[in-house]
Formats: sequence, C-alpha cells, structure tokens
Amino acid sequence: MNELVTGDAVVLGLRPARLPSRALAIAIDLAVVLLIFVVISIGLAVATVSLDEAAKAAIAVATFLLILVGGPIAVETLSHGRSLGKLACGLRVVRDDGGPIRFRHALVRGAMGIVEILLTFGVVACVGSLVSARGRRLGDVFAGTLVVRERLSGGRSVAVPPPPPWLVGRFAQLDLSSVPDDLWLAIRQYLTRMRELDAAVGWSVAERLAGDVAARTGVPVPAGIPAPAFLAAVVNERQARDARRAFAPSPVGGRGAFGTGGGGVPVVPPVGPSRAATVSEPVAPAPVQAPVVGPGGGAEPAGGTATGFAPPA
Repeated sequence: MNELVTGDAVVLGLRPARLPSRALAIAIDLAVVLLIFVVISIGLAVATVSLDEAAKAAIAVATFLLILVGGPIAVETLSHGRSLGKLACGLRVVRDDGGPIRFRHALVRGAMGIVEILLTFGVVACVGSLVSARGRRLGDVFAGTLVVRERLSGGRSVAVPPPPPWLVGRFAQLDLSSVPDDLWLAIRQYLTRMRELDAAVGWSVAERLAGDVAARTGVPVPAGIPAPAFLAAVVNERQARDARRAFAPSPVGGRGAFGTGGGGVPVVPPVGPSRAATVSEPVAPAPVQAPVVGPGGGAEPAGGTATGFAPPA
C-alpha cells in the first residue's frame, strides 16, 4: 500500500517519498550545511591562530558536531520535518501515524545520518531506501518516521461536510490560532473519509482529534455535541474566518482582491450625489452534504437537518 495509514486505520492523502527526490533534498541540505561549516571553520581558524593544537582540535570537533550534526537536528525539530532541501522538493518528515515529528525523532534521524550519509557517503542510506517498501532509511526505521511528499498532482477534491445548522457560528469566539496545520490536515482527512471507516474506529479517531483541538484551544468539547459534529463546526468556523479575511474591505481608496471594490466584488455606481455606493455581499457556495458514522455502526439520524449530524438530545 502506497498511501500513509495511521494507527487508527485512517488513510491520509500523503505518499511516501522515493529515493530520487530524497537524494536531491539531502544533496541540497548537505551543500548548505557544508558551506556554513567551511565559512565558520575558516573564521574559527583565523580567530584561534594563537591557541595550541589540542585546543584547535577540540574546537574543530565541536564545530563539526554542532553544525553538521546539531544543525540538521535543530532545523528538523523547529520546522517539524521541513529542511531547506525537503522544502524545495516538496517533502516532509512525519511520524508513522502521520503526525509531526519532535526532537527525539530528529535526534535519532540525525545520529543515524552520521553513519548512513556522512561516514558511508550515502551508500547505506541509498540501500536502505531501495530495500524499504516505503523508501525509509535506517534512521527512519529506528526513529519511527517517514518522509512523505506534500506536493501532489491535483485531482478531484472532496468537500468537507458542513456542520449541523445548530452549530454554525457557535464557536465564533474560539481561539483557533494555536491549532497547527498538521492537525487541521488530519481533521480534514477524517471528515472527508469518515464514511469509509469502521464505525467504532471512526468514532475513536473523531474523539481523539476533538481532544487534540480542545487541548490546543484550552476549551473542552461542549457536552452533548458529538465529536464529528464538533470537528465539522470548528473547520467551518476556520473556513468562515479565512473567507472574511479574503473578502475583507480594502483600506480607504484601495482595491479589492480582484481589482474591484472592497470585498472583491464590483461596486455599484451611485445614482445621485446624495446616494452612497453599495457593495453586493458575496454569496457562499452551497456546502456538500455528508453523513457522519456513529458508534453504533450506522449513520447518525439526521434529526431534521440536512447535514447528517444529529442534534443534541
């Protein structure tokens, strides 16, 4: 299976990266790191010319470890798996379950990379990537990580099911700024594929994702709201905020996003000197309806709504 499957049997729309793209990303990273290492080494050699040979050797070893080993580890940790080479090639390091990596994952990958890439000139890493079914080198195996492709050819997109009407606008005051993009991606993947999942597994995934959102926002999931409906509501709220920012009126005298008046829609010219110009409001497209899988093995009752999410009892 080429697609990435999480431990909860959720199929993510990410594909494992293969050897050519990974080799190109590593070559870019090594070129940048080696350039920085040479520049810093020259500067340190000039600055430590008066020191003895033992001190110079210690500084050289420390420089090697900090730049060639510690540098990539720090970059992957801070960027959650995106180094400069991986960013250029559209790759990313993720955990086996599709989540973002942490320091321990980057540390194991970097430590193994000394042997696989630096000491053996990439031979061990290439052999491991060719042998592995998902293109993983030994560092990925020991760290429990996988390099995936983020940029894929565009295909038929599946719309996220809308929330129940009784939840629209309920989370307007919720702070969603601390929810990372990786979690939004996982929620979207779940909502668009929840009908394909086993009922019990799908419900557990929804509760776990809802708990992650609650932990990030600091606000627990309200009682009586099913986890899938809560996830659909917060995604709908985020999309609404993005739409408001995209169609927000421009500053006085400015133009809209599409060269029109504020809001990105044409401005109706005034009829007379006392009549102000009016702006037509953009009409949101009709959402795609999709039912949610409940814990009982079937779809939740519609409860009078057209979304497939049941209202609270």
